[in-house]
Amino acid sequence: MTLEELVTCDNAAQKMQTVTAAVEELLVAAQRHDRLTVGVYESAKLMNVDPDSVVLCLLAIDEEEEDDIALQIHFTLIQSFCCDNDIDIVRVSGMQRLAELLGEPAETQGATEARDLHCLLVTNPHTDAWKSHGLVEVASYCQESRGNNQWVPYISLQER
Repeated sequence: MTLEELVTCDNAAQKMQTVTAAVEELLVAAQRHDRLTVGVYESAKLMNVDPDSVVLCLLAIDEEEEDDIALQIHFTLIQSFCCDNDIDIVRVSGMQRLAELLGEPAETQGATEARDLHCLLVTNPHTDAWKSHGLVEVASYCQESRGNNQWVPYISLQER
């Protein structure tokens, strides 16, 4: 491996860490400001009613759920809708970390049903000028990925 290749790999890893941190920051801020819609069906309803308010769609899935055909169909439809409406999309793995970020209770036997975290929408109503550094960073990453013909970039949230 040449020095140039090593530097490129280091830059890519550093960029991924920055974007991952931005996604985590964005999700926490969006939830705090009531700008987060959680769940496949809830997200589909919102996109049908007010797609212009959606600025980012996160599709979350772990490796063991990759074979869930129904979920993959939902993802395909959501991705298509997002592309048609110029909504940035990011695929995310690390459902446990996602649950931690959103303050979901740890899995307990039948106590409460966990929310569906497979689809998350970040909204920004046009009447409000909510700004988030995380949103700017993620949007930039999505635009850069599209420039590299990666239409749905992938981020892995690491457990802490």
